[in-house]
Amino acid sequence: MQEIELKFLVPEYKVDSLMRQAKIKSSNTTQLAAHYYDTADNTLAQSGMALRIRKEGDTWVQTLKSNGDGMASRGEQNNILDEAQVNEAIKTDSLYPDLSVYEDLDIEKIILSSNQELSSDQKLSSDPEQSSDKLKCIYITDIERTTRLIKGDSGLIEMAYDEGSVIHGEDSQISKPILELEFELIEGDVSFLFDVAKTWARRYNLCLSTVTKAERGGLMLAGKDHADATKSDLKKLAFDKNISQPQFIRAVVHNCMLQILPNVSAIAAGSTDGNHVHQLRVGIRRLRTALKFFSEFSSQLNPEWGPILKQTFGLLGEYRDREILEVKTQPMLEALDGPHVDWSAERESIKIKPIDALRAPDFQITLLELIEYTMSPAKKDKPLNQGNAKQQTVKILESLYKKISKASEKFASLDIEAQHDVRKRLKSLRYISEFVSPMYKKKKTKAFLQYLEPAQELLGEYNDDIVGQYFYRQKTESDPAAWFAVGYFSAQESHAALECAESLKLIKNAPKFW
Repeated sequence: MQEIELKFLVPEYKVDSLMRQAKIKSSNTTQLAAHYYDTADNTLAQSGMALRIRKEGDTWVQTLKSNGDGMASRGEQNNILDEAQVNEAIKTDSLYPDLSVYEDLDIEKIILSSNQELSSDQKLSSDPEQSSDKLKCIYITDIERTTRLIKGDSGLIEMAYDEGSVIHGEDSQISKPILELEFELIEGDVSFLFDVAKTWARRYNLCLSTVTKAERGGLMLAGKDHADATKSDLKKLAFDKNISQPQFIRAVVHNCMLQILPNVSAIAAGSTDGNHVHQLRVGIRRLRTALKFFSEFSSQLNPEWGPILKQTFGLLGEYRDREILEVKTQPMLEALDGPHVDWSAERESIKIKPIDALRAPDFQITLLELIEYTMSPAKKDKPLNQGNAKQQTVKILESLYKKISKASEKFASLDIEAQHDVRKRLKSLRYISEFVSPMYKKKKTKAFLQYLEPAQELLGEYNDDIVGQYFYRQKTESDPAAWFAVGYFSAQESHAALECAESLKLIKNAPKFW
């Protein structure tokens, strides 16, 4: 079974008002105690699965969850267990999942692939119980769930508010709180799910979260509050070379969202890790590139998405620029015997922090609309131009390639804004080349990208220096020590611009794959 649900973080100051809508006469409150199982080296989690046994009211249910689309859809298989057998197993501390119900899924094979060593009397053999020997209860969730149904003309949704904790399987003193809201589509149109979610998100300042309870347990075991920053994963972008334009843009937006949503989840939950901000900005930049250059591939793209994404990108950039001054630029200058310049006050003085930018209702609604768009049927969507996606992307690639080749001859003499435009075009050429790569032979696209990467790296460093020079020049008004940096960057600027120009000229020799 495929479940379609949206999960949200609930700000604490909104809990009381939300509960007035959750706890109505027809609502139900249930205590859910779930035991999660995996191998010592987390083989199931690494395979995108979560295996649990949970008491739901008076019924014990064994559930296997698997990755779906990475956003709103997940695979789920439920099996009701014999209550008497479960209670007896609990008494003897021998409660384990029944893996025989997953014969078609090779779960036992996955578990046996674990690197965990068995004891001498559990050596590998043909005994199917050996896979259970490798499993153990790694954590427990203790949740009070309040549910109510939301009915509409086009569907039925179960709203579930969960409050409780995830507890270490071997040390009950170690735990992490859980406070989240879920909307699951029981029947009807997916659009109804998103309409309801958007209404509640606006009303209670909800923030989308991709972190499952199983992932929360895994983070707790690893001693971490948040998962590592998520990078783009082109392996998850796969389609036929004859793909239509509406199907193509949906696949690309989906791939961008797989990078954006986990980083949004971490920052909205309180992460101050600059890597989350950086990778989120990369994801948003990739998405903005797709929406700009493939705007005619679909008649259902919302023009309001662009300005909101641009604004959020800019707010994140203000924070990231000042962080780079602290963690990268200033240490580099001090390694060159430059004086210390303190940037902490500037970073703290930023009025809109990343968490504030991402919790903004207009940004959260935009994320919901983008997820809904990727799940919408492409057959009813008509592109503005004829032909398949490959035919149209060739025109885009060729145009960008020519503009960059032309700019390479005069890059060093361009003003700062024009140089920045070249840098943005270079990034666009790279991202679009990556987006269309499934249509072409891997070796050819890889060879072309290898010509782009050195130039992009040099132009990125050059831009960081230009931004650094701007901030240090401002800083001289309050700290004379900043003049060292101004002098250093001024002396480097011309030489760095020439290096960038030479790297761009090499792109003219790149073997085009289209």
